[in-house]
Amino acid sequence: MQMSGDAKLWLSLGVYVTRSGGTETFLLFSQDIPSQNLGFVDPKSTTLDLSIAGKDYVIHQSPTILNRPGSTTGAVVWKITPLVADWLARPDNILWASGILSSNSNVLELGCGISGLVGLVLSPLLSRYTLTDQSYVARLVEKNIDENRHLQNPSKPSTSSQKRKGKSSVIQSKADLRFLPLDWELDEVASSLTGDDNKAQSFDVVIACDCIYNDTLIQPLVQTCADVCELRSADKNATDKPAVCLVAQQLRDPEIFEGWIKEFSRYFRVWRVPDIALSEELRSNPGLVVHLGILRDAAETRNQS
Repeated sequence: MQMSGDAKLWLSLGVYVTRSGGTETFLLFSQDIPSQNLGFVDPKSTTLDLSIAGKDYVIHQSPTILNRPGSTTGAVVWKITPLVADWLARPDNILWASGILSSNSNVLELGCGISGLVGLVLSPLLSRYTLTDQSYVARLVEKNIDENRHLQNPSKPSTSSQKRKGKSSVIQSKADLRFLPLDWELDEVASSLTGDDNKAQSFDVVIACDCIYNDTLIQPLVQTCADVCELRSADKNATDKPAVCLVAQQLRDPEIFEGWIKEFSRYFRVWRVPDIALSEELRSNPGLVVHLGILRDAAETRNQS
């Protein structure tokens, strides 16, 4: 699938990453990156009040789950998440300006964590937004969707406000924002993820926000990104624009990052979003970085093996 003219124009503004990824690692980690305490917003609080894109969100999180053994880092909100959500919601964001995102876009997020924050902020601007993560986050994701529903549809109060008024707290989830469990290591990526049997069978954009922290998960994450983007080639109803994969992350460990960028570059042509195209909040936080990828064709991928 070929890139549209608009996508080519936009990507020409980015910083192309070579296939080896070694230069990218050196460039990024040679800058002065201050310690950010792993990057949590507030790992001890069960509730966060966050102002994003002119709206005030109430986000429930779980310090208890965070402190359990195992991979439970999605139990609390990470610093980069509200910054990326705010940046993506801005009308002058280059993804909107280039047509990569539009009001008709269908977006899938990998590793959304308990907050579902990027989806909460973006879904009113899009056709459909699908949040995915492991099943342990499901209860809190649904709680956060209900808590902030009034920001998506002003005619419907949030669950908490209904309780205060003594009304039923049961509300059906909006069709254009939903959560589905998806384990990168165990689950198969299929067009049914779109939840739309009659129309879209693929996604326009795939988002992964601060999911790169464990070297054992690099390959499953990248493979899942590739599998989701590959749905585009079999979607007869899709436009000729390829799916774009957006990966935002906080730089922590150069070895973890280099392992990811090498694996990601095997499957994707990769660009780093330059500072000029980022929001002031992202630019002013050294160590936060955003890359975009467009899936290589099968022959290119084989040559990278």
